[in-house]
Amino acid sequence: QVQLVESGGGLVQPGGSLILSCAASVFTLVYYTIVWFRQAAGKEREGVSCIVSSVGSTYYASPVRGRFTISRDNAKNTVYLQMNSLKPEDTAVYYCATGPPYISDSTWYEDRAYDYWGQGTQVTVSS
Repeated sequence: QVQLVESGGGLVQPGGSLILSCAASVFTLVYYTIVWFRQAAGKEREGVSCIVSSVGSTYYASPVRGRFTISRDNAKNTVYLQMNSLKPEDTAVYYCATGPPYISDSTWYEDRAYDYWGQGTQVTVSS
C-alpha cells in the first residue's frame, strides 16, 4: 500500500526554521512530482512548493518564495521542505502528495493533480 509520511512539524517562534520531511513507502519518489500543500484553520488548502520529477524544476507559492526550499534525497526516498524566516501566517497543517512526472508552473498548485497524500504535520509559528 502506498504511504506518504510527513514529519518535522512543531512549534517555532517567528523568524525560526523547520525542516519538514516526506518519506514514501512502496514507490520511489524520484519518479513522481512531489508537492507540499498547507491548510490553515478555516482556510482552503493551498500549494506551497513542488519539485518536478522529470526535469527537477521547483516551484514556490509567492508567500514562501525566498524563505522555503524544496529538495529531494533519492537515496533516502525523501523530499524535504526547508522553512526559514517563519511567520505566524505560515501556521497550518502541511501535507505532501505525489503527482505525475511532469507538471507545469501553471497547474502545480491545483490539488486535483495529485493522487496520494500523507496525513499531514502541524506547523505552528507563535511567540
